[in-house]
Amino acid sequence: MNILVTGANGQLGNEIQLVAKESKDNYVFTDVCGDYAKLDITNPTEIENMVRQNNIECVVNCAAWTNVDKAETAGQIVETLNAAAPENLARAMKKVGGILFHISTDYVFGADPYNTPCNENQQGTPTGVYGFTKLQGEQRIIATGASHIIIRTAWLYSEFGNNFVKTMLQLTSTKPQLKVVFDQCGTPTYAKDLADAIFNIIENRKFSGHDGIYHFSNEGVCSWYDFAVKIARLAGNNSCDIQPCHSDEFPSPVKRPAYSVLDKTKIKNTFGIHIPHWEESLEKCLRNLKP
Repeated sequence: MNILVTGANGQLGNEIQLVAKESKDNYVFTDVCGDYAKLDITNPTEIENMVRQNNIECVVNCAAWTNVDKAETAGQIVETLNAAAPENLARAMKKVGGILFHISTDYVFGADPYNTPCNENQQGTPTGVYGFTKLQGEQRIIATGASHIIIRTAWLYSEFGNNFVKTMLQLTSTKPQLKVVFDQCGTPTYAKDLADAIFNIIENRKFSGHDGIYHFSNEGVCSWYDFAVKIARLAGNNSCDIQPCHSDEFPSPVKRPAYSVLDKTKIKNTFGIHIPHWEESLEKCLRNLKP
């Protein structure tokens, strides 16, 4: 199978590159930056040319606008990347009878005061432009009638790019005291675990007849404060005094979900995927980050 991966230079894209080395399938990695094939996913003609020239049968879309705060003022580009572009990819796959794997987010939830894990059938209640456009992207993919696997994930981190884990490692090693919000709860997701899950579904051709939305994050629940404390302690940064605080102490252009834990029952039962606990995966990531 010929597989196109967009957003190859991001956290998930880099992890997929690593797992793809073990595959007999042919992967084509694209991004707008870095040493990758260039593909403008906002341009349907470019997508169709790429698909035709490389006989693409599957697309894994890791590309998106992900800056939550800047999305509030960035304008049309956010909707173009998060809603129109996924629709373009879905239409291209429908034309050739292929399948689109699309990465979405827990930010499709947030406005309602949830206190139980969110399931796939729950109505989306985004609180900002980022979440709203990601929800639009899901809806527009489904409307095309193309075969699709949409995976919502949350709190992504890895050895690649900028993320919360790297930020906390730097801050807790240099600051005597730090405040981190404790009134936003979810589940950290190690990008390698998500890449492994996607690879497993594709490699074993488990996707046929299973179109739909799925949730994937690591197991367990924590606040950003809990996450920060765990990062610091595992890294040996014990001198930093990490204090819990309310989110209103850090004003933001957009209200973030107070509770966005994802129910992973569907993806585990459908594809037989084992999901590690977030603490276990964090330890693996930190070991890989050590010089």
